[in-house]
Amino acid sequence: MNHCRHFLSLIVVLVLALALAGCAKPPEAEKSAADAAMTAAVAAGAETYAATDLDAAKKILDGAETQMKEKNYKEAKQAYLDAKAAFERAAAAVDAGKQAAAAEATTAVTALEEAWVNLEAAAKPVERKLKEKKDLWTADVAAFTEGLKTVKEGIAAGPAGAKAKIAELQTIIDKWDAAFKELAAVPAKPAAKKK
Repeated sequence: MNHCRHFLSLIVVLVLALALAGCAKPPEAEKSAADAAMTAAVAAGAETYAATDLDAAKKILDGAETQMKEKNYKEAKQAYLDAKAAFERAAAAVDAGKQAAAAEATTAVTALEEAWVNLEAAAKPVERKLKEKKDLWTADVAAFTEGLKTVKEGIAAGPAGAKAKIAELQTIIDKWDAAFKELAAVPAKPAAKKK
């Protein structure tokens, strides 16, 4: 009789354990919170200014999704909570990323300005040789000046966009630097003798 009671107690415990395990609910609230945190991080600019942090958070979220598919709800719940926290860290890192990008862009602008001064100095000795390129040079001078102004104004608002424009301006400098070196290498034509 004693064995029967223990056996019945064991069966009741097992049935209750299985029932409780079967009643575990998917962590939908935690999933929604993690998704909302990801959306907020992306909206804040994490893809551009905190990409490493955002990628790490996405990996945690992927792990949570895997746990959810495998119906490991307890582990999924914790992973969603971890993902939410990681997305929040990514969103918080955006400001530091913007500041770093702005500092980098400002340094690049200074280098551009120095390169432009050197380019203008290289243009002086070959000015007479420019001839058919004179209009192109004048157009690029205007484009560079306007572009540099746009970059300086845009650094605070969007340093990533400013960095792309800096690359375009560097292309102008490189193009004319090569052209001026080529023109400097061509010997000057002797002046025609007057009779």
